[in-house]
Amino acid sequence: MNLNEVSEAIEMVAEAREKLFSEIHRTVIGQDEVIEEIIISILARGHVLLEGVPGLGKTLLVKSIARLFSLDFKRIQFTPDLMPADVFGTEVVEEDASTGKRSFRFVKGPVFTNILLADEINRTPPKTQSALLEAMGEGQVTAAGQTHPQEPPFVVLATQNPIELEGTYPLPEAQLDRFLLNSVMGYLSTKDEEDMVAATTAPPKALPEAAFTQEEVLKLQKLVLQVPVAREVISHAVALVTATRPDNPYTIPAVKKWVKWGAGSRASQALVLAGKAKALLEGRYNVSKEDIDALAKPVLRHRIITNFQAEAENIRPEDIISEVLKDLAPQS
Repeated sequence: MNLNEVSEAIEMVAEAREKLFSEIHRTVIGQDEVIEEIIISILARGHVLLEGVPGLGKTLLVKSIARLFSLDFKRIQFTPDLMPADVFGTEVVEEDASTGKRSFRFVKGPVFTNILLADEINRTPPKTQSALLEAMGEGQVTAAGQTHPQEPPFVVLATQNPIELEGTYPLPEAQLDRFLLNSVMGYLSTKDEEDMVAATTAPPKALPEAAFTQEEVLKLQKLVLQVPVAREVISHAVALVTATRPDNPYTIPAVKKWVKWGAGSRASQALVLAGKAKALLEGRYNVSKEDIDALAKPVLRHRIITNFQAEAENIRPEDIISEVLKDLAPQS
C-alpha cells in the first residue's frame, strides 16, 4: 500500500468513526469505551471477552456492530449440555438416490461466520470451550481429519456473567490468553439509563446502517499491521507487561505481594497490535505510549492471576495494573 492509499484509508477511518458511533447509538445507549474496544479488536483481528451483569445489552451491542461492518453474525448459547460438534459442525451420511451410494458431507456449524457471539461461554464444560481454540488461533476448524478454513474476518465476542458462579466452568488461562481484550460493561449512568428506557419503551428506531463493507474491513485489518511503532513504544509495552510478573526482580512490591502469575509474551503483542488499531481509529498513523497505557487494563486484566492474599484483601487485577502504570509514569 503506497502513501496515497494509506492517507486515503486513514481519512476514511477518521470520517467513519463519527458515523460508527452515531449509527450504533441508534440501538445502544452509552458504553462508548466498550464499543471502541470491540471496534479496535475487529481491526486488530482479535477476540473479545465481554463481561457484564445480565440486562446491559451485550447481545444487542454485538449484533449492531456486526451490522455496522457488513459482517455475517451468528450466536451460540453456551449451556452445560452443548457438545463440540454443536460449535464447529458434524459429518452426515448422504445417499445418492440414483446409485444408492453413500458418502459423508460436512455440515458447518455456527463457528463458520464473521462475528460469533459466544453467549455465557463459561456455562459450558472445558471440552466444548476448547472447540473454539483452533478457530480463534488459526482461523480454521479440523473435523474428522479434514481441515476447513474460515472466511475472514473471524472475531469471537464471548460474554460471561462475572457475578453468578454456580454451574459455571471458569475459562482456563490458556484460553483466556486467546482474547485480545477483556472489556467490562458497567452500569449505565443515570442519564443514559433514562435515555435507554425511553428508547426501548417507544416504537423501535431504524437499525444501524453499515459504515464499512466486508472488503473494507479486510483492507483496514491489513493497514493496521502496517502502522509503524517506534522502538521506545515497543519497549514501553514490554516493560509494562514484564512489570506484572512477580519473578521480575525490578517489579513493584504490590505485584510481588498480590500476583501469582503475570501476563505472558502474548500480552506484549496484544498491547502493540491494539495500540496500532486505536491509533488508526483516531486518524493517526503512529502509536504513542499513551495508546499503550490506555489499553493496559483491557489487555492485561484477564492475563493477571492474583493470589489468595489479593482475593482476601479484595484486590483486583485492575488495581494492580493501576499501580504498575503509576510506577512506569515519567517522573515530573
